Amino acid sequence: MSIKTAIVNGVATIEIARPEKKNALTRAMYQAMADALVAANGDKSVRAVLIQGQPGIFTSGNDIEDFMGSPPRDEEAPVFQFMRALVACEKPVIAAVNGAAIGIGTTMLLHCDFVYVADDARLAMPFVGLGLVPEFASSLVVPRLMGHVKAAEKLLLGDPFTGADAVECCIANAVLPAGEVVNQARRVAERFNNLAPSAVRESKRLMRSHSSAQVLETIKVEAEIFGARLRSPEASEAFQAFFQKRAPDFSKFE
Repeated sequence: MSIKTAIVNGVATIEIARPEKKNALTRAMYQAMADALVAANGDKSVRAVLIQGQPGIFTSGNDIEDFMGSPPRDEEAPVFQFMRALVACEKPVIAAVNGAAIGIGTTMLLHCDFVYVADDARLAMPFVGLGLVPEFASSLVVPRLMGHVKAAEKLLLGDPFTGADAVECCIANAVLPAGEVVNQARRVAERFNNLAPSAVRESKRLMRSHSSAQVLETIKVEAEIFGARLRSPEASEAFQAFFQKRAPDFSKFE
């Protein structure tokens, strides 16, 4: 298994641990993360959740071969279970981001409560470049966080951005030296051991209650369009180009 989990001092850690594949996420990994979030949410000993990757890589996004071999076909697909579990988590979720955070590696951060990024972090949401559309409610949340024009850079052009950009765009709390990111995230997570747990849960619920239903509905709508786009000629060209290590040619499409 390429997801490691542990509970230490009130913090449930979910570690993406597949560095040989740039922490690319498979169906099994999504299921493991979903299960870990659900378990942490129901465990009274857990006061916070920490999501982290490896030194130099958070996640490169979906494992393309695994993803194309069995794309998500319904709401019970592991990736959607993970999305719903993260949105529904009542405990504070803290993310520690080193290196690349691509695709869902960035969009999952939109649903965390605290995000700390390394000075070597590189984030990107390159969905359109793959003939696809945004996912994990990013089409809703990103424009709300940074305004339409900045969101267009990130979602339509797929421009990569730095940790400092992520802070400026309100995706992250702070940029830190790479070696300090996980420690800072854990320090913040452990602070919840000294705070009233029900007050924390209720406060998080109040903060998110105005948008949670819309986020879940947007995830569903995006998923339907995303699934259709996976079968499109544009996506076929994009993925062929990916495997052939060339730039896609969209000139024949209207």
